[in-house]
Amino acid sequence: MIPWQKILGGVLVLAAITWTVLELRADGARSVTNAIERQNNAAAHSAGDARSDYDTCPDGLWDFGAGKCRRVAADRRR
Repeated sequence: MIPWQKILGGVLVLAAITWTVLELRADGARSVTNAIERQNNAAAHSAGDARSDYDTCPDGLWDFGAGKCRRVAADRRR
């Protein structure tokens, strides 16, 4: 006689373990995706701020190394 109860119990345990592993992987994937999205949003915000600073630099020279606007010297304006 085939022990159906043991086979069914083993299948249920295997299904529970498989479901748990798949849920943990999906949660990990969501976590990584969210972290990447946060980094992308922060980079876009930072780039927008830098572009705004560059665009508002009045009659001066933008110093890319320092990342700020340098006023033109008085003798160079003539």
